[in-house]
Amino acid sequence: MIDFSAAAFRERVQKAFSQDSEHARAPHDKTPIKDLAWHEGEVLHLKDAAVLIPIVDRGNEASIILTQRTDHLASHAGQIAFPGGKVDDHDASAEGAALREADEEIGLKPEFVDVFGYMRPYVSSTGFRIFPVLCTVREGFELVANPGEVADIFEVPLRFLMDPDNHQRKSAEWRGKMRHYFAMPYGDYYIWGVTAGILRNLYETVYSP
Repeated sequence: MIDFSAAAFRERVQKAFSQDSEHARAPHDKTPIKDLAWHEGEVLHLKDAAVLIPIVDRGNEASIILTQRTDHLASHAGQIAFPGGKVDDHDASAEGAALREADEEIGLKPEFVDVFGYMRPYVSSTGFRIFPVLCTVREGFELVANPGEVADIFEVPLRFLMDPDNHQRKSAEWRGKMRHYFAMPYGDYYIWGVTAGILRNLYETVYSP
């Protein structure tokens, strides 16, 4: 039986990272992973972004905080996302950008967050190089959605998201090409695209046999 507590998750991440020299590199030096929708030969000017993967300490069953973006946003409207956003010029690091964005979007204060690592950058077919920042979150926080960006905040059990039986591989035509992506439906929430791709990479890095 796998232990899905926040502490056990952190231990598994650190063990997985210690066995792969790739993760000993600085975040910007890690080899990126391209999402399934990427087509080789496409040339994009990549913009840097950073997201938190916030593992909430809920005793024996940790969970991950996710958001649903508002329907009026110019990009990725209504989609499920991690807290995070673009890395601005004044951000000292990707970690700093992810923490700033999480505070601005959902009111997650840095004093409740313990950052302990980076996944490999994730390159999206929409032109972003995303730095996923791993962290645990202590209980006691209060979240408030920024109505200009976030329609909903919710948590999904880590056990559910790290179960490959819940990972669906889908395809659809977009920009004149057939694209592939992962989806992880959870209740009324349809987790797919980049968010599901990052979660799949997390599973393959930490839990895959």
